[in-house]
Amino acid sequence: MSAVRRIVRRPAAEPSGDWPEHWPDLLRRVHAARGSDARAAMPRLADLLPPSDLLGIDAAVQLLRAAIDADAHILVVGDFDCDGATACAVGVRGLRLLGARRVSHAVPNRIVHGYGLSPGLVEELAALQPDLVVTVDHGIACHAGIQAAKALGWQVLVTDHHLPGPTLPPADAIVNPNQPGCGFASKALAGVGVMFYVLLALRAAMASKADLSVLLDLVAVGTVADMVPLDANNRALVGAGLRRLRAGQGSAGLRALIEVSGRRDATLSTADVGFAIGPRINAAGRLEDMGIGIECLLIDDAMQARELAAILHGINDERRALQADMQDVAETKLDGIDASHAACLFDPDWHPGVVGLVASKLKERLHRPAIAFAPAEPDGDMLRGSARSIPGFHVRDALALVDARHPGLIPRFGGHAMAAGLTLPREAFPMFRDAFVQVAREWLDPALLTEELRSDGELRAEELRADVALALRDGGHWGQGYPEPLFDGEFEVLGFRVLKERHLKLELGLGGRRCNAIHFNGWNGEEPGRRIHVAYRLAPDDYRGGDAIQLVVVHRQAAAASPPA
Repeated sequence: MSAVRRIVRRPAAEPSGDWPEHWPDLLRRVHAARGSDARAAMPRLADLLPPSDLLGIDAAVQLLRAAIDADAHILVVGDFDCDGATACAVGVRGLRLLGARRVSHAVPNRIVHGYGLSPGLVEELAALQPDLVVTVDHGIACHAGIQAAKALGWQVLVTDHHLPGPTLPPADAIVNPNQPGCGFASKALAGVGVMFYVLLALRAAMASKADLSVLLDLVAVGTVADMVPLDANNRALVGAGLRRLRAGQGSAGLRALIEVSGRRDATLSTADVGFAIGPRINAAGRLEDMGIGIECLLIDDAMQARELAAILHGINDERRALQADMQDVAETKLDGIDASHAACLFDPDWHPGVVGLVASKLKERLHRPAIAFAPAEPDGDMLRGSARSIPGFHVRDALALVDARHPGLIPRFGGHAMAAGLTLPREAFPMFRDAFVQVAREWLDPALLTEELRSDGELRAEELRADVALALRDGGHWGQGYPEPLFDGEFEVLGFRVLKERHLKLELGLGGRRCNAIHFNGWNGEEPGRRIHVAYRLAPDDYRGGDAIQLVVVHRQAAAASPPA
């Protein structure tokens, strides 16, 4: 079974406002189709929402100011993904910039401690004797861990962006745009963005002249890697961070990661962050200890940063091989189940740090909600699951409904509309699987099960040029909620060949022009017809260089098919 797709063209929109003169009309139309005028297309830091709109920000500032004034020990506790790692680095670096002298950091181990500030992690951290614990990218669901920390006399500041449960944890202060009563207009801040906002408010309260803009490279990477919607506020943060990285002003660790991944500072894009930089940081938390990733982001020595980046690169290679094996098993399992509405899979040999990637690939292939489970510990009785969803199906709310219908079935869960995590006793998997699939049957309208590819329309032959491709790449901060330009049209197939038994390399013709194209994982065993209709992205061909372009095909169908809606 594979996803059913159809191409839907975005409604045309007339660009408004005072656009940069060097922007081609095509780029202006692309932004206008996403609802942006000239100012909103590329928002600046001056357009950021004020920190004062965040509920709990004043209490957070008071805690931090008192700790800095008293020379107290502040312990920043991160999380084991890229957002959590960058948020931890931003917290440590920012507090030191603002005068904190006793700042340390810690991060849970996925296998040993599980998610967030757990009682077990608190017990282990007791030897550090912190006065104030600052959680980043977690904490809103860590009731037991925060209670344990408070019992030891620690103060706790929660900075998080995940959706809260019915009750809030007993922290001294909570900053989370998604907590009840918070009027902050952007609910899409990543964990690293929340921590950065806390630092902005703290700097203002202290009347400090510390330059917090040096943290924006980390903010950009964490925001893009966490795949939160890139609304105008997030695009302002990401744009400022990308400008620093492109100018070679990023932290030593990020510059080393850019180098080891084969990217270039000057042309770095959000896609490079999402597909090359973020995964190398994430790999540490998936297979090893995210402490390696955080150290890479905190180190200032270029040589040491390269050494740590090389380690992360090697761990990522290991992750990719493990993921490929797990995906092969998942494909086999799909043959024996009904995945018409959702896929829920478990294998005793899967790694808990990689199930999220497996679930993501299943979701992409099927266009169905997908959950993948692995033993939380080798041969253990508890499973750890990671869920990924499709537009129109709020996966965390679905887990909440399963929990309400079967009290006690799910010991712990949390997340967002599009991604969530949970723990489950091994013997409860069949009951959970059936309950989750039932919710999917009830909630998923048949129309939601067809994936819509939103196209920006058809390009003329004369628009298939390198300067247009460069303008599209560099003229927007593309990502979740603000998608990269996608076009569609009919082409003549002038030639093709299969690469690595999976990818399809094409030579396409349009209006007398010959274009190279690549369709990753596009070989289905059947030769393409003489004419095909493709949805594609126009990209500079970095391999050939110069004025070469490449069409990156994301979907193809016979040219005789119905035209896009």
